[in-house]
Amino acid sequence: MSGSTENGGVCARYRVVHETRYTYQSKVSLSQQYLHLTPRSFAFQDTESHVIWLDPPISDSKAGIDYFGNHTRHVALTQPHDSLLVHAESTVTVRPRHGLAQIAGTLPWESVREMMGKEKSPATLEACRYLYASPHVTLSPELEAYARHSYTPARPQLDAALDLTERIFDDFEFDSKATEISTPLEQVLRNRRGVCQDFAQLMIGCLRSIGLPARYVSGYILTHPPPGKPRLVGADASHAWVSVFCPALGWVDFDPTNRCLVQHEHITLGWGRDFSDVTPMRGVVLGGGMQTLAVQVTVMPLPLSGAA
Repeated sequence: MSGSTENGGVCARYRVVHETRYTYQSKVSLSQQYLHLTPRSFAFQDTESHVIWLDPPISDSKAGIDYFGNHTRHVALTQPHDSLLVHAESTVTVRPRHGLAQIAGTLPWESVREMMGKEKSPATLEACRYLYASPHVTLSPELEAYARHSYTPARPQLDAALDLTERIFDDFEFDSKATEISTPLEQVLRNRRGVCQDFAQLMIGCLRSIGLPARYVSGYILTHPPPGKPRLVGADASHAWVSVFCPALGWVDFDPTNRCLVQHEHITLGWGRDFSDVTPMRGVVLGGGMQTLAVQVTVMPLPLSGAA
């Protein structure tokens, strides 16, 4: 359920259930996993509650904060098992973000690029860590050329970012079988097909290739069932989008997969340079042989706190 605020923005509250199940061909004697499954609390989001449990139960667990400020959990399982279920459940409230009217009239993008090398404010210095190539985001003349169709001379920075968001949506086709985690951006750009992870990293590569900072955001999005149909449990999915640094407004999020400025239907897990920094779950197992993976995500709207 959502509600409008005095300034026209929208608040919303959600329960998110994210289940990951591995089934192994043979017994696993030891499993160690590193989890990014705890939603962040920040200017536009409050995490009211969060719980993670595993089956079989964990033998050891340690919570932490990574380099980018995301909540993490290291878990170890020493009980032999032939399947593993990781259940993460959260309640979050999202608050109004910058709207189209607020992002209009920002500085020319060239001015922002110049500030990255000169301005020494804490916010700008923090943004500089997202200027460079990273494990899944390369910088290239081809990505720069694609970006330049949106980033024309003296165009306001966020106006150009929205245009790039819309062009990626229009030029690329969503195809869950076209790419893998390791597919290079150059191949995504050439074939014009991929998934949300690819489109987010493509946009980030475009921005960094012209000297602008951008970070990868991992999270969820509320999906809408067909008219007259019930919301299906487990039918949602993890999602990814892009956060662009603006000196005047801070970080502003864009979703090239859905051709939009991010608002109240996106729930943030965490952010980093690319997918590798915020992988929901990764680890090592001893034994197991072949394995199958099944992921179910449910995003359920809730009444706002204090609502009737």
